[in-house]
Amino acid sequence: MLLKKLRTIALHIFQSAIPRLSFVVAAFIIASAATVSATATPIVLPALPEPVSNNAVASVTIDDKRYVFSFMGLGEDKTYKDVHNRAWLLVINNNDKPLQWQALPPVPSSLMLKGRLASVAVGVKDSVYIFGGYTVDETHNEISTPDVYKYSPTTTKYELLAPMPVPVDDASALVYQNRYVYLVSGWHNDGNVNLVQVYDTQTGQWQQASPFLGNPVFGHAGGIVNNTMVICDGVSVTPHSNKRRSFVAETACFKGKIDKENPFKIDWRTLQHPTGSARYRMAAAGDEATNKIYFVGGSTNPYNYNGIGYNGKPSTADGAIWTFDIAKETWAISKTEAEAPTMDHRGLIDINGTWITIGGMLGAQHVTSKVISHFSTLAEGPCLSKSQARSDVSKQPSDGQAVEVVKSKVPTPKRHIRSKINSEI
Repeated sequence: MLLKKLRTIALHIFQSAIPRLSFVVAAFIIASAATVSATATPIVLPALPEPVSNNAVASVTIDDKRYVFSFMGLGEDKTYKDVHNRAWLLVINNNDKPLQWQALPPVPSSLMLKGRLASVAVGVKDSVYIFGGYTVDETHNEISTPDVYKYSPTTTKYELLAPMPVPVDDASALVYQNRYVYLVSGWHNDGNVNLVQVYDTQTGQWQQASPFLGNPVFGHAGGIVNNTMVICDGVSVTPHSNKRRSFVAETACFKGKIDKENPFKIDWRTLQHPTGSARYRMAAAGDEATNKIYFVGGSTNPYNYNGIGYNGKPSTADGAIWTFDIAKETWAISKTEAEAPTMDHRGLIDINGTWITIGGMLGAQHVTSKVISHFSTLAEGPCLSKSQARSDVSKQPSDGQAVEVVKSKVPTPKRHIRSKINSEI
């Protein structure tokens, strides 16, 4: 009788434990799945059908399909004849079909020369907006185009929109609230402008926002997360009394905070530079998932469209990645995971946590067709807090790659000018 009671008690204990055990097992499975997802192999994308550099790139997502674009740019021979208006599309979906770039209709133009360099493109909702750029002829005359086009992947048509009030090229384009496109600074025909021109994709109208606080620049880069943008570097113009103006690498970063009540009001502040050495034509973007802004590649020697510096020296690409943590206001410096660093970019694209550049220049100013993965945020861990981070201290992340963490809330250093550039575009 006693044995029977003990068996009954044991059975009740076992039965009551089953739901708890099931919960533990389920939690383990979920955690394991999350780990697998976080450490999944980054996606590998096919190369473009042809080499191209200084091309405008963008992406949009429609019905769970990712559409990735490359518009216009410079061909592999890097002469004025190689500036074109060709466009390409890559559709990424969840089926097992091989990914392949598709040719799109050429980008239209209001100018006599159709090919353009230094345009920018952004994805807003289900469309891509293409802004500006410049043409170059056989005598090296350059014209900044006022053109703005909207391209729809669903209709495969370009729509001409209201022109830029001040045509610019080599500007930085940032999207706020999936509606407003901010064109920060850039080159206008004869010189840089400090304008922040805002295009409202809902109304189709332009408006000027608070001007850029730094020296007007071209070839700079920037990213935005929510209402915070960061703009870094580029090239400014220096006048002279006894010779023509020269172009100077501009070592400077600025943080702009958009007023939540007025999208045309920006509170610009200086921001400590991550290295003290400017880079030209980096790829940059913000990431809401990590609340960070990333700057990839570029060159420390500003150059003409053929990759030869304004100082006459061949430019080379830089392999560093700068990461600005908005919440902690710190910079982290790491290296690209690519086989070789790249430069001459117009944007940085996020494909499911893998951050890529499309085309650009490799070593020896070689124009590439490659789609290159530089880093992944799939398994990104928590960042160091302000109390943990201090200037000039290297931290070792799990991948064994040194990351330098730099606090930004210190007095802004004087602007460093790397070299004086004695020839013009």
